[in-house]
Amino acid sequence: MKLSIRTAALAALLPATLLASSGGSIPMGDPATVDRIVDEGKNRSQVMRYLSHLSHRIGPRLTGSPQLQAAEQWAMGEFRKLGCTNVHLEKWGEVPVGFSRGPANVARMVEPFASDMVFTTPAWTNGTKGIVRGKVVRMPATVAEVETNRANLKGAWVLMPAPPARPTRPAAAPAAPGAAPAPVTRPQFTPPSTEVIAALEKAGVAGLISGSRSELVLTGGSWRDKTFENHPGVPRVTVRKSDYDRLARNIDFKRDVVVEIGADNRWHRGPFVQSNVVAEIRGSERPDEVVIVSGHLDTWNGPGSQGALDNGTGISTALEAARILTRVGAKPKRTIRFVLWTGEEQGLYGSTEYVKQHAAELPKISAVLVDDGGTNYHGGYDIIESQKEWFETAIAPTQRAFPNLPMKLNVLPRMPRGGGSDHVPFNRAGVPGFFTEETGRSDYDYVHHTQHDRYEMAIPEYLVQSATNHAVVAYNLACAPGLLPREVRTAN
Repeated sequence: MKLSIRTAALAALLPATLLASSGGSIPMGDPATVDRIVDEGKNRSQVMRYLSHLSHRIGPRLTGSPQLQAAEQWAMGEFRKLGCTNVHLEKWGEVPVGFSRGPANVARMVEPFASDMVFTTPAWTNGTKGIVRGKVVRMPATVAEVETNRANLKGAWVLMPAPPARPTRPAAAPAAPGAAPAPVTRPQFTPPSTEVIAALEKAGVAGLISGSRSELVLTGGSWRDKTFENHPGVPRVTVRKSDYDRLARNIDFKRDVVVEIGADNRWHRGPFVQSNVVAEIRGSERPDEVVIVSGHLDTWNGPGSQGALDNGTGISTALEAARILTRVGAKPKRTIRFVLWTGEEQGLYGSTEYVKQHAAELPKISAVLVDDGGTNYHGGYDIIESQKEWFETAIAPTQRAFPNLPMKLNVLPRMPRGGGSDHVPFNRAGVPGFFTEETGRSDYDYVHHTQHDRYEMAIPEYLVQSATNHAVVAYNLACAPGLLPREVRTAN
């Protein structure tokens, strides 16, 4: 619904919530309460305080790490300070062995000249015992070559083959209408055989060095098939492309190349219980009906990362939304439940198990709001047609409060089934899940799982809008006349 000329002229003179009906006619939250929510969120935000504590005091929070356990306890303490109820940990599973990183992480080339390197190692893999100095040699192609060069390989860092380049499509004249596009050229790449790797480890190499495709180094890893007692393998280090190219180039120049690498990887005896953090503002009229506000507390933990944007920002906006609502004394008709998921990075474990464990409650969950897109602001939602007027009303106060940060609603033929965050299990179960559209100047790929996932990459004004919007939308949906409309699914 568009504003009339007269209404638009009056817009700047009126409180945001008095124009809520201009974005939709569904009656929702108490206008005076929404005005207080907007004022508190916009003018007295604490969102950066939450993010600072997570980033600087706790740091990256790998599933199965002591840091994640510390973050869970901290988050529960913050919810209790705010006056939230039903604050607890809700178990979803166990990790057989814990993993963390200490402070002594360093990588540098020391010969033929000094040059610092940026690196990571996969989680749940072995590190070094202190800083290990060794020459760098190219990887032998066969087991026979390993056996022939055993003396030269002992104690050496082995440079793995260069990573495959990204697929390219050759430039060509425009194809005729209806013609097939030019084929994509995929570079040939044969990874080293497991037999060669095993032979290198038997020969006593210091570790393996791989190169990234770019200046970003991404961290991943898995606890599968590992225990505290059994986690074999030499250190596997990935360095950024320029560092890899420098090592390779100096080897090609027939220079002696020596590096020093310290990967402070630490194993912790398990099993480690894994849980989501849950807290509530109980509904005043229909407490058994729920609106969920969420983000994921777990992160990857490569050297350099603080877990700030993936997903410390989503945790901070959820906590700040809870602070805003409790501070202004909001009394939602439905329960607003805050859930900080864990196990997201390893496969959406926390949210997937939550859907299973709460199967009987799913029909009474109105919406699941997920903030997991980094530091950009809430730019809108992917919705279906039957939800359009509801969201127009729900977001109208945010639009009026932050006119320079426009929002939009993307109307789709059906709710998204895919994606890589915690809204997915809910949508697959028929519960409306929303991954907020993230809009702004931040390049999420630059920080996503990389060494740049740090506090200084956050944009405060965006997070103020996001946290305020979380509080506004959650409150409005919790006070709506009914549960949010759902997609009508037909049997296939």
